[in-house]
Amino acid sequence: MKYLIFTILVLISLSSVTGQNKYLTKTGLLAFEASVPSFEEVAAKNNSVTAILNTENGDFAALVLVKAFRFKNALMEEHFNENYAESDRYPKSTFKGKIENFKFDALSEIDRSLSIDGSLTFHGVTKTIKDIPLTIKLIDNKIVLSGSFKVSVSDFNIEIPKIVQNKLSDKVSVAFKFELIKK
Repeated sequence: MKYLIFTILVLISLSSVTGQNKYLTKTGLLAFEASVPSFEEVAAKNNSVTAILNTENGDFAALVLVKAFRFKNALMEEHFNENYAESDRYPKSTFKGKIENFKFDALSEIDRSLSIDGSLTFHGVTKTIKDIPLTIKLIDNKIVLSGSFKVSVSDFNIEIPKIVQNKLSDKVSVAFKFELIKK
């Protein structure tokens, strides 16, 4: 009897997984900038972001390896990883959310403006972010999703030393672009 129940549960879970339409990338782009005028640019890019979109319900998730951010200046990259992001202690950042009013059948080669609500986890802190504007389109069987938003460094318990406080903005601009292919 236990075997029968187990088999039924496995079949139900497999059918729900295989019935879902998911689009995925492992080469998504995430960039941020925390520059202030008159000082050196504080910006980085990460071209190895993993992201997945469930086209049945608009659920979206992304995973970022923090050490994969690249800066123009190697010393800045080192300071980011050691002193601010503490990437040995917090190696990953995640975003989990839902695209509002998502309908796969409504996608075309024309940009469609939507928004996403979700939870961003960085530096061991999770914050809810609402109404992130994004554009989405379907080109050559790829879903192209892009947008930007701002977060505050202080929201993620990152302390900026007084000596460099005037060289870094507390508001960080984050931009993303994902070209998702069917899994």
